Amino acid sequence: MKQTTLDEHSKTYSCKAVLFDLDGVLVDSTASVEYAWNRWAERHGLDVKNILAIAHGRRSIETMRLVAPEIASEQEAEELNLIQAQDTSRDVAVPGAAALLAALPPQQWAIVTSGPPFLAKARLKAVGLPRPAVLVTGEDVLHGKPHPDGYVKAAHQLGIAPEDCLVFEDAPSGIAAGLAAGIRVIAVATTYPLGELPKTVQAIQTLAEVHVEMMMASFEKRRHPELVLTIGT
Repeated sequence: MKQTTLDEHSKTYSCKAVLFDLDGVLVDSTASVEYAWNRWAERHGLDVKNILAIAHGRRSIETMRLVAPEIASEQEAEELNLIQAQDTSRDVAVPGAAALLAALPPQQWAIVTSGPPFLAKARLKAVGLPRPAVLVTGEDVLHGKPHPDGYVKAAHQLGIAPEDCLVFEDAPSGIAAGLAAGIRVIAVATTYPLGELPKTVQAIQTLAEVHVEMMMASFEKRRHPELVLTIGT
């Protein structure tokens, strides 16, 4: 993937596909996520601060196994996910998300989320964002983030090499997953402040800072024309 610096305030990235995390990148669901984990922590007498410190970007069951392996179970995780799916009234689209998705060809973007399909679809519906042709959820992979499985699978389903993709992520575990897949990652400061995001990746405040142009493709590759994303002003 090519990266070109325009000036100190903007950069361009060329790619064939864009892969998005869902929570914290396209949808700000922080209130719903924290509400569900607060209920679960209170029920089991756990410190929710310790849970929220690692929960963002991970599958619910994997977070439970890290903080309380003795009570972690698929049933507990499903119940927590159901709470979130039924509590989408406070979910909002991240600024710039709708415009960015509308600017991308449907066959050149995907969502890779740690949540189950029913939760992803509930979030997208709640904020009025389109459902992608390729949606990879936590149920579609053996290992969740920070393992690269989800991003590798999404690239494969789009028919595009991982190195020709670009990932947008908000959480350390998701950033690690994208990098482990061999994909360039841009961090979005929805869940964590800019200062707390890894210095190894470019970070932006919202997707409103991203602008897309589509380059002419050769006849052989016209299904996936080159995308040029400008970050910044």
